[in-house]
Amino acid sequence: MNIVLSRLDRLGDLILSTPAIRTLRRTFPTATLSLICSRYNHEAVAHNRDIDTLYIAAPEEAPSAIGRRFQGADLGIALAPCSADLRCIAATRAARRIGYTYVRRWSMRAYARLLLTDCLISDADPVFSERDPNRPVQHEVEQLLQLAKTAGATELLPDLVLPLDPADRATVADLPSDNITIHLAPRWLQAGSTEASFRSLCTELRGFGRPLVVTYAPETAAIAARLGACADVVLGDLSFGAWAASFERAACVVTVDTGATHVASAMQRPTVVLFEHRNFALNSREWAPWRVPAAAIRKPADEHHDSLAASRQELCQAVGRLLNT
Repeated sequence: MNIVLSRLDRLGDLILSTPAIRTLRRTFPTATLSLICSRYNHEAVAHNRDIDTLYIAAPEEAPSAIGRRFQGADLGIALAPCSADLRCIAATRAARRIGYTYVRRWSMRAYARLLLTDCLISDADPVFSERDPNRPVQHEVEQLLQLAKTAGATELLPDLVLPLDPADRATVADLPSDNITIHLAPRWLQAGSTEASFRSLCTELRGFGRPLVVTYAPETAAIAARLGACADVVLGDLSFGAWAASFERAACVVTVDTGATHVASAMQRPTVVLFEHRNFALNSREWAPWRVPAAAIRKPADEHHDSLAASRQELCQAVGRLLNT
């Protein structure tokens, strides 16, 4: 049996796909399992032994052309509710082609039904969630496991899978253990958070008496260079594996809503996430830290001094609770 999976979007979402991938491997142990991914996200599965073939699509490749490489597959699953992944799986002409989209994406729902044999509908929706914050929302991991169940899985395996190479751990072996790690990504610098407030947060987090480690994305390197004495260690230019290994050494990870959330979950670290003010009711549940002690904090609606100070206080209180758990 030949199974083809596609996930061309974000790195964090591919990490959230790993329970479904492992479930499919357990369900079809003798199948050849191929995953189509991108140059951007492939590192999340570089050491994943549940996958037999990893196809890294070039940015210029058309999804239909990629899918045609896998024509003759028995089962194809689009792990992302995106047009590119749906078209990729459709082009495999697999006997069963499974995917999903969202309830209010009317045109995509119609399009998906032309491409797939089985199209699941997620009821996760920002408008519905803001109207009724108590409305149930499935985590993305749960939605993806439903795809595996539709394919025939009866035992769903919910744990994230992110194996590390020993060399990655060796790279960060000198980091202080049980530190607080905060990941500096662009969302710390906009819409309800500022560079100055981030620096103040670092200073306040050091008040817990633990080493503070700041990791940073390449696009925030200039900001990281200005942190100075705000942090004990500032880390950049890490490989993906070494970055994940640095999280493994933390007692708590603090981040905005980005792939770092899911790397921390995969490393089984308690995590505090500062989500955007807009669509908080949905995003803080659909993309929450998975199966780890966690806190979701909403960004303030403005960047007034008092609003930012209250946000930092809420973040620090959440870190304190998780450190004492």
